[in-house]
Amino acid sequence: MTMQGGNRDTGRLNTAPRCGAKTRKGGPCRAPAIHGKARCRMHGGRGSGAPLENRNGLKHGLFTLEEQRRRRAVLDLMRKARATLREAD
Repeated sequence: MTMQGGNRDTGRLNTAPRCGAKTRKGGPCRAPAIHGKARCRMHGGRGSGAPLENRNGLKHGLFTLEEQRRRRAVLDLMRKARATLREAD
């Protein structure tokens, strides 16, 4: 874009394909679509979806089989303790 007489040369911007997603008012979005995509950056043109594979599946270990078994054992002990306390009353 070059400046000509103080005005921007917006010819390329004006001819760029538009997003076309429906706005809340019902009209088409007037933002330019991302290069090679049909939508603008605000309507999903930037993202390519979820990451491939399950890279983030085991970050903290809270749902590992070992941890689930440990939680079940603790809950079982708590149930038994409550039952014992009820019997003592």
